[in-house]
Amino acid sequence: MTEAPAPDPLELLDVARQAAAAGAAVLAKRSEAGLHVENKGASGDWVTAYDTEAEYAVRDVINRMRPFDAVTGEELEASVPEDPSGIRWSVDPLDGTTNFIRNIPFYATSVAAVNADGEWLAGVVHAPALVRVYWAAKGHGAWLAEHGSLRRLHGPDPDRTGKLLGTGFSYEPEVRTEQYAALADLMDGYADVRRLGSAALDLCMVADGTLDAYVERGLNEHDFAAGALIAEEAGLTVRRPGSPDRKIGRRRAAGSRDHGLAGAARLGRPRHAVCA
Repeated sequence: MTEAPAPDPLELLDVARQAAAAGAAVLAKRSEAGLHVENKGASGDWVTAYDTEAEYAVRDVINRMRPFDAVTGEELEASVPEDPSGIRWSVDPLDGTTNFIRNIPFYATSVAAVNADGEWLAGVVHAPALVRVYWAAKGHGAWLAEHGSLRRLHGPDPDRTGKLLGTGFSYEPEVRTEQYAALADLMDGYADVRRLGSAALDLCMVADGTLDAYVERGLNEHDFAAGALIAEEAGLTVRRPGSPDRKIGRRRAAGSRDHGLAGAARLGRPRHAVCA
């Protein structure tokens, strides 16, 4: 491994912003004729030509600016340099592929950096159709650039009435059945639920206060990597898969009343975003 000073999260953020912008620029060229949709195995788990092209664009930026970093992503094989730096990038070139196919604007390119100790240092979620770029660097807060404006994010108002819970559902029918069964318990303390179809944007929309909490089971790292850091830097409590306090069995969804989101919100504990 290359001996080098620990990178400044703000320097990594600059790379992440440029890389995510490159991926989002690919998505912005969307056309029906160019989709070339294929199914990845589970019903509803799609990939398009844009997913792959966007990941190449993201990796081109990272490889040029940080040639000794490892890269893992949703569509391409992991890339590990011969003399790695200790920084790894987690890339989802198109989070919300089904939305993208159907021309529903909730989709984004997500790029995040983590060090060898598992600390997430920088993350960007760039949503071209929404004209929004969310970003965060560890210790430097979470931010949203939108239509020429910039604001720091502080999460939802804990005293708001009519709270909205964001969530998602598995492509696997048996898991989805369990999720449906757990939904009533999760909804305790919430007025309604939203299922937007992009975990990265769901997390960001808790950070910006649009949603009051988010919970989803069965996510991959690239789905939540950037969004989870953005939520944390906005002051939210985030539980990632594998966190020491996770106690979720096959029949328990994340955020169930005694271990997480719904009970925590009802009792006035810190606001939550749970990725199970």
